[in-house]
Amino acid sequence: MILANLSTPILGLVDTAVMGHLNSPIYLGAVALGSMIFTFLFWGFGFLRMVTTGLTSQVSEHGNQQQTESVLIQSALLASGIAVVLLLLQWPIAKMAFSLIDGSADVLSQAEQYFYVRIWSAPATLLNYAIMGWLIGNSAARSALAMAIVINLTNIAFDLLFVNGFEMKASGVALASVIAELTGLIFAIYLLSKRDFQWRTVHLPQAIQQFVKQRHQLAIHGNFMLRTLCLIFSFAFFTNQGAQHGDVVLAANMVLLNFITFMAYVLDGFANATEVMTGKAIGRKDKAMLKASLIMNGQWALAVAALFSLVYSVFHQNIISMLTDIPAVATFAEQYSIWIVIAPLLAVWSYLFDGLFVGATLGKEMRNAMMFSVFICYLPAWYLLRGYENHGLWAALMALFIARAVSQAAYLPSIFKNMATQKKRG
Repeated sequence: MILANLSTPILGLVDTAVMGHLNSPIYLGAVALGSMIFTFLFWGFGFLRMVTTGLTSQVSEHGNQQQTESVLIQSALLASGIAVVLLLLQWPIAKMAFSLIDGSADVLSQAEQYFYVRIWSAPATLLNYAIMGWLIGNSAARSALAMAIVINLTNIAFDLLFVNGFEMKASGVALASVIAELTGLIFAIYLLSKRDFQWRTVHLPQAIQQFVKQRHQLAIHGNFMLRTLCLIFSFAFFTNQGAQHGDVVLAANMVLLNFITFMAYVLDGFANATEVMTGKAIGRKDKAMLKASLIMNGQWALAVAALFSLVYSVFHQNIISMLTDIPAVATFAEQYSIWIVIAPLLAVWSYLFDGLFVGATLGKEMRNAMMFSVFICYLPAWYLLRGYENHGLWAALMALFIARAVSQAAYLPSIFKNMATQKKRG
């Protein structure tokens, strides 16, 4: 699962490196802003993966193949419906998004080109979320890894072809993403067929009717969506604040955020493992299993986080120079490198607890913890520290990591208490 997650930030690093070695920070800034919009659009529906993983892992404990397949069908229906809406509303979405973004005219022009190409990856992207969640929930880590590798290797290959070969700019990076997601979806369908997924038994009208009736599942999807939107808002706010200080600051912050993203996806591997183990523990009503999974994954996650801090401390200059050869951007990024050294040790706990909450399908609690962290801690911290400019912005982001961990940890006693109560009833 860690290797599957690792392939995604590698893609981000390649996007940054390809744009960062062009002759202007404009292209790097454009991809940063364009990607931010799709972080809102696509990651906002990341609950499709999370809820599918949690429900599948719980249902799979009862050994009912038809029920586990039903979870995927319902998630795929929802993903398809959302994708159609996004495509139909792409023009008003773009107008609204770019009216809220700060950036130079050149950056915004390139970002718009990126948007109108990348939006066509919506159907494949959202369906891939659902399928990836289902595979992880079924403990099919190798299949999930293969799917992620296919998507990202395809994306990297077309990035290099379109930008370096055909001399395209931001639109080339976007087109590479579209092709990669479609390739990934075709491969995902092949993986499902290999797992004897019973396509012929799917009765579409009945599946739609059953999904609409399951209000509890819809509520879980909604709560996870609100949680994800709050998280995305925090990073979009971070990007937008950097853009207000100019193209160089925007580009430098994007370079540094790649360090955070790379670390986050690796640590999310432990979160994914926790999701599956938590779902199985909930299905069995096994409190001891849940505790053991948290301790084991927590120890490994902390060790890896410490390793990230060490590597970033020693090699940050080398990594920055790999991502961009624009002197102003590289120099500015190095001035703020202390934050990427601190981040892994502060962020690791929130990622681990994310796995617990997703596996237990605690959407309401996860939503509340995130809203508290963003609106009560992150934004006030930024406001109080705004006089320190970019350092204040990074400090506020660290406050968000801490607040997420503390607010989620506060729910632990009630989670274990509820498990004990359910076991007695069972």
